[in-house]
Amino acid sequence: MAEVWEMNYDNGSQSDDSYHFERRHIEPPFDSFICPLTKQVFRDPVTIENGQTFEREAIEKWFRECIDTGRPPICPLTSKELKSTDLKPSIALRNTIEEWTARNEAVKLEIAASSLSPNSRENDALHALKYVQHICEKSKSNKHTIRNAGLIPNIVNLLKSGSKKVRCRALETLRSVAEEDADNKEAMATGDTIRTIVKFLSHELSEERELAVSLLYELSTSESLCEKIGSVNGAILILVGMTSSQSENILTVEKADKTLVNLETCEKNVRQMAENGRLHPLLTLLLEGDPDTKLSMATHLGEVVLSNDVKTFVAEMVGYALVEIMKSGTLQAREAALKALNQISSCEAGGKILVEAGILPPLIKDLFTVGINQLPMKLKEISATVLANVVSSASNFEPIPLGPDGQTLVSEDIIHNLLHLISNTGPAIESKLLQVLVGLTSSPTTVLEVVVAIRTSGATISLIQFIEASQRDLRLASIRLLHNLAPHMGQELADALRAAPGQLGGLVRVVTEARGGIAEEQASAAMLLANLPIRDSGLTRSLLEEGAFRAIILQIKELRRGETRGSRFVTSYLTGLVGILTRLTFVIGQDQEALDLAQEHDLVGLFSEHLQANGLDEVQRLSAMALENLSAETRKLTNIPEVPRPGPCGVLFSCFYKQPEVMGTCPVHLGICSRRETFCLLEGNSVKKLAACLDHGNEAVVEAALAALSTLLDDGVDIDQGVQALCEAEAVGPMLEILKEGKTEVLRRRVVWALERVLRSGEVAAEVSGDAAVASALVDAFRHGDYRTRQVAEQALRHVNRMPNFSGIFQKMG
Repeated sequence: MAEVWEMNYDNGSQSDDSYHFERRHIEPPFDSFICPLTKQVFRDPVTIENGQTFEREAIEKWFRECIDTGRPPICPLTSKELKSTDLKPSIALRNTIEEWTARNEAVKLEIAASSLSPNSRENDALHALKYVQHICEKSKSNKHTIRNAGLIPNIVNLLKSGSKKVRCRALETLRSVAEEDADNKEAMATGDTIRTIVKFLSHELSEERELAVSLLYELSTSESLCEKIGSVNGAILILVGMTSSQSENILTVEKADKTLVNLETCEKNVRQMAENGRLHPLLTLLLEGDPDTKLSMATHLGEVVLSNDVKTFVAEMVGYALVEIMKSGTLQAREAALKALNQISSCEAGGKILVEAGILPPLIKDLFTVGINQLPMKLKEISATVLANVVSSASNFEPIPLGPDGQTLVSEDIIHNLLHLISNTGPAIESKLLQVLVGLTSSPTTVLEVVVAIRTSGATISLIQFIEASQRDLRLASIRLLHNLAPHMGQELADALRAAPGQLGGLVRVVTEARGGIAEEQASAAMLLANLPIRDSGLTRSLLEEGAFRAIILQIKELRRGETRGSRFVTSYLTGLVGILTRLTFVIGQDQEALDLAQEHDLVGLFSEHLQANGLDEVQRLSAMALENLSAETRKLTNIPEVPRPGPCGVLFSCFYKQPEVMGTCPVHLGICSRRETFCLLEGNSVKKLAACLDHGNEAVVEAALAALSTLLDDGVDIDQGVQALCEAEAVGPMLEILKEGKTEVLRRRVVWALERVLRSGEVAAEVSGDAAVASALVDAFRHGDYRTRQVAEQALRHVNRMPNFSGIFQKMG
């Protein structure tokens, strides 16, 4: 079949394919069909004065050259001068040529049709495709001929050819066939042609991708095909991906983008683009479309899953418009706007933008309006969710008026209304409104106003009751709110928990039943209990009765062994557990059950382990505080052995009598000590761990560790042995550094007291007396400390010989 397309080249012939196709004739042309000047078949033959026929364009050019060179016009063939340059169309010749051309084209189309099949030889198919492409580019009318000849399906079938060259040429030919011809585009879009073209968009060969996107762009110029293109699964997703690709040819990227712009004429496509990350068309329609279009776009925006960055972009572009729809639209439009606002308000930046767009007044109005104009409950729930989202964005709500009376979100009446709604709506809205209060109490600038409103409304009991709610979200919001309130109204919450039947036990169950891993609910409940007044012995007794401490000890041990599945809430959960357990150490001196529990579970060992919880400052601080309380009880719990009385000889010769030594006694506490039974820090190997905390960067941890170590220097113990224990644990050096730094008054007061006792040791005093910085720090404490600190500093200065022993300025200390 290839020989059909072969040709002979005339001298001076062009080498491009279009000329080759022009020269391919099945029925050879007559000599009269060939222009003497162009050597090509006439397209517009004209006759000159002497009867010779030429191509119009060629003879006109010949006459211009004659005039330009100053010669009279002559005939190109006879070289005889002509009197006139008038041209007469040779209509008969042109018609004859057109008939001849039509016969040739018809034969060629038949040949092309037989070559346009997947089973054709590659060379035959390529020649046929080139021919079809050529005649389409030559004349628009030929495109109709191609369609009427039924060649479009044949070309489409070649897209499935095994030859890359054929596939690429087929894509290119289809683009030429479709270009500026709506009927051909429609014919091309039948069956699964568009789906086949779309498959090429993700082809590994860039040439095929480029040709496919060019063809798809051409088809997309037909508005009637836009919906069909968008309906092909993955088409819009792939096109969107191409527009953001860094590896695609820039022309391909531009063509993909233009294709998407064309597809935007169909709303379904706009929604698909939004789902695949191309939101601008949807947002533009939301801003500029008619009311029905705006409603449709807002509705879809509320359904699309957005990343936080995109939410911020959307809030910036349409946040104000959505707020306006929410304020004045129909009920259906307000619902769509609220759902969209719910989406974009769930990120901090988006929430801040919406606050600036004026979302708070209409939200509060929607929530508080009752009667005939009130929103349905499902929309109130969304309003409450949006309000919770924007409140959590950490914006400054205090200066934003919510109405003509100047009330703000933290005004007492507004908080009272929120509390009223919490008590009189369903769980879904209650949960969201509690989250609003959680957001307001999370800010130090608004928490106190909320506390005042809760107190004046008497809502404490009702808030606590949500701890027993069956809905997890409601319980969690309630616990988080109470956790935020605890530092400001801890005693009231503690009293209310004890007074409300079952509430304290319910909270303990939330803390200790961490099945399947630790969730935010467990961590928040633990932190709530830990932040209640730690010295409230009544609450501690109630927790004992609930079995809380035994369960909490079990949870801590499981965490240490890694038996509880971790999560991002492990740190706060452990901190809360240690805080709850620490409160037990405040009552072991008065409560036998507490003492028995502490001894049974070896609390000194447990808290000593947590001194080394690096990175968990509060756990370390609480552990040191607990060890201080436990160590303070050691003197009372130590069993002081009885020393045998001397016999008669010992009495008579007392100067020669040597008192027998009691083996196994604690040098500091002068009795039989143990870590488990008497909470001895020495027996528990806790002194070195506490000493290590003196170098901690957190001053609260340093203060707690210093307080625990100071129990080894208390009255009633062997202070010299206590000093010796501190020296062996290398604690004295860090204590001196704390004195020199003088970071806080509390730390200075504690370290001056401890060092005064340490410096009673002559060896230590002698070593320290040469340190001018220590002396200077003691002098500073003596000059600027409170009355008690000045007294102690004076004694310390005497130990290092910086204060005369006969000074009587202060009353002598015992």
